[in-house]
Amino acid sequence: MAAVTGAPLSVPGCSLDHMVNERDAVVRDEDWYARELGPGTTYTGCTFYDTDWTEVANEGAVFDACTFSGVRFNASRHIGAAFTNCSFRKCGFFDTRFEQCKLVGSRFEQSTFGLLEATGGDWSFADLRGADLRKAGFDGVRLREADLTGTRLEGASLIRCDLSGALLHGARLKGADLRGSDLSSLDPRTVEAAGARIDLEQAAVIATALGYEVG
Repeated sequence: MAAVTGAPLSVPGCSLDHMVNERDAVVRDEDWYARELGPGTTYTGCTFYDTDWTEVANEGAVFDACTFSGVRFNASRHIGAAFTNCSFRKCGFFDTRFEQCKLVGSRFEQSTFGLLEATGGDWSFADLRGADLRKAGFDGVRLREADLTGTRLEGASLIRCDLSGALLHGARLKGADLRGSDLSSLDPRTVEAAGARIDLEQAAVIATALGYEVG
C-alpha cells in the first residue's frame, strides 16, 4: 500500500480538469477543503485518515472499497458520485448533500449525520445500524435491503424511498415523515412509530401486516 501524506494524490488539486486513478493509496491528515472532484476521478481500495473534506464539490467521482476514518465531509456536495462498498468510521456529515449518488453496500459506524440530505440515488445494502439520523432527509432514495436496525429516525424525512427488504427492527420512527415510501418490510410491532406520518396506502399495508382485512 502506498502511503501519501500532505500532498494530493497523483495530480495537484485533483480538479475537474484532471483525471485521477488511484489504487490502494493511504492519505493522512490532508486538507482537501473546497477541492473539486469530477468524472474520471477514481479511487479503489484507498484509505483516508483524518482528512478534511469540508465544502468539497464532487461531481461524478468514484470511490470503490475505500475506507474513510475520521474524515470531515461537512458542507460537502456530491452529485452523481459513487461510494460503493466503502467503510465510514467516525466521520462527520453535517450539512452534507448527496444527489443521485450510489452508496451500495457501504457501511457507516460511529458517524454523525446532522442535517444530511440525500435525493435520489441508490443506497441499497447500506449498513446504517444504530445511526443517529434524526435530522436527516432522504427523498426518492433506493434503500433496498439496507440495515436500519436500531436506527434513530425520530423526526427524520424518508419520502418516496424504496425500503423493500430493509431491516427496521428496533428503528425509532416517532414523528418521521414516511409518506410515499415502500413499507412492506415494516413490522409495526418491532419499531417505535408513534406520530409517524404515512399516507392511506401505507396505512393499508401496515394494517394488513397486523392481520387486519382492509376494505
